[in-house]
Amino acid sequence: MELTGIHHLTAISAAIRENHRFYTQTLGMRLVKRTVNQDDVSAYHLFYADAKGSPGTDVTFFDWPVPRERRGTRSIVRTSLRVNGREALDWWARRFDEQRVQHSDIFEQDARLTLLFEDPEGQRLALVDDAGQGDPPAAWDRSSVPREWQIRGIGPIVISVPTLNPTDVLLTRVFNMRQVRDCPHPDNPATRVHVFEMGAGGPHAELHVAVQPDLPVVQQGAGGVHHVAFRSPDSDYDAWADRLIEFGIPNSGKVDRYWFRSLYVREPNGVLFEIATDGPGFAVDEDPSTLGEQLVLPPFLEPHRARIAANLKQID
Repeated sequence: MELTGIHHLTAISAAIRENHRFYTQTLGMRLVKRTVNQDDVSAYHLFYADAKGSPGTDVTFFDWPVPRERRGTRSIVRTSLRVNGREALDWWARRFDEQRVQHSDIFEQDARLTLLFEDPEGQRLALVDDAGQGDPPAAWDRSSVPREWQIRGIGPIVISVPTLNPTDVLLTRVFNMRQVRDCPHPDNPATRVHVFEMGAGGPHAELHVAVQPDLPVVQQGAGGVHHVAFRSPDSDYDAWADRLIEFGIPNSGKVDRYWFRSLYVREPNGVLFEIATDGPGFAVDEDPSTLGEQLVLPPFLEPHRARIAANLKQID
């Protein structure tokens, strides 16, 4: 039984209107689900993805009025987004210059061409050349970005921990990941980044773990990340729930998010992980042609729609 890659990443925004503009207009991603945080219905939960909302392409945000993150260890520190080829990275560097998005030069990190940048709230992001690996993308015809340069999905996720061993034990013995190599950290070559691989491997199926004991502990906030989710076939969901119990891993128990089913685990260094199923998917309650255009609620929240909608901001 294996996890097959990154499912989604959920981050935090305190400026959700500007967030919506950046991810849909500057990055050209599609808003595929406009809903609320099921545990805090005062907050939007927005899902940006490819044209279909395919598993492995979703970057999602909670809308919380909180201060900016104070960066540190015990946290998810960078989200990679995949594009195909050096020409794509060159195109994005020019676009970022035109849009006044600060970015690094294109450089090689872990044998892949990489372009670092941040969103307006300081969310740390990267574009990574995936050389065409990963599931075939579903290009969005209404994107502001031409089809050939569009973001293809999520790439390696980087977390920071003060010590490797307890995280390694969870990843390899419980989650069945493989530690396959390490590489120097781009900010400090003396810091090693350990690469853990899922499923068949590749840039869409990697977790990068930076060991940084000298950093302060993060104070989570806007511009930071809440959790990362790993993909599981629907048929393995019950077995993963049983496996966490078998290993004595504290976890959320089974959680039905309606569009996928989840299990949440906080790893020993404090980073929140999720196992999420590929199905049933975002088209279970919306026409694929109009995904994300209206507020959608899971069935258990529908009786409260009027009250929930009245408290949400306009984002368009």
